[in-house]
Amino acid sequence: MRRTALLAILAVFPTLLSPSLTGCKVDNTTKNAENLDASKTTPGAESPTIAPQPKSQPTPVNDHRPVIVCFGDSLTEGHGTDFGKSYPDFLQSDLDARDYHYRVVNLGISGNTTKDGVERLDEVLALKPAIVVVEFGGNDGLRGLRIEDTRANLNKIVSTLKSSGTKVVLAGITLPPDYGPDYIQQFNQTYTLLAKKYDVPLLPFLLKGVFGVDGMMQRDNTHATAEGNKVVANNILPLILPLLKR
Repeated sequence: MRRTALLAILAVFPTLLSPSLTGCKVDNTTKNAENLDASKTTPGAESPTIAPQPKSQPTPVNDHRPVIVCFGDSLTEGHGTDFGKSYPDFLQSDLDARDYHYRVVNLGISGNTTKDGVERLDEVLALKPAIVVVEFGGNDGLRGLRIEDTRANLNKIVSTLKSSGTKVVLAGITLPPDYGPDYIQQFNQTYTLLAKKYDVPLLPFLLKGVFGVDGMMQRDNTHATAEGNKVVANNILPLILPLLKR
């Protein structure tokens, strides 16, 4: 993501709740996106020569707790923070403090698009998770990818997980205003449509209460600090609690 573009995200956030959403001029947005340096405009983008790895911890021996997978891109991974300071780490602490016996696994990878998410579904399913928090789409939007493709990929992710018997929580993000109101509205609507279609809990804006708040964002103004990730975990927690068993 570009710094200047991201400063405007909060101004765009109200469109997430807009009841009337119109069509988009994808061709113009895509054309503009072709001129962007993806490594500078993508959240936590990695160099093409570097293979990013998730910040998940090794599976503990004899740990038979049900698994909650946090599945997404750099915002889930905890890009730019110390190990153990991602929002999934704080979510684990919050659950432990409430005496819920679940193991939270961080499967976030910087720069991932929804297509990457589809390709990593087998990795998630292999864990036989009780719950998966799905956070993808930001990198698709910032690259100006077709809304239809993003929706199809997210649909594949959510439908595959639900078909496996896993409960799903969906977390959204939004885009800077220079991507055009039509494109942004359709992008935002993607999360609402999927949440309604599959009857899953939705957090429309993952960085609610974080973006634009002093001390909550890193210097890149793109990723949350450790303190910001604590708030993100608190944003996710109320959506997860009704799905848990003691």
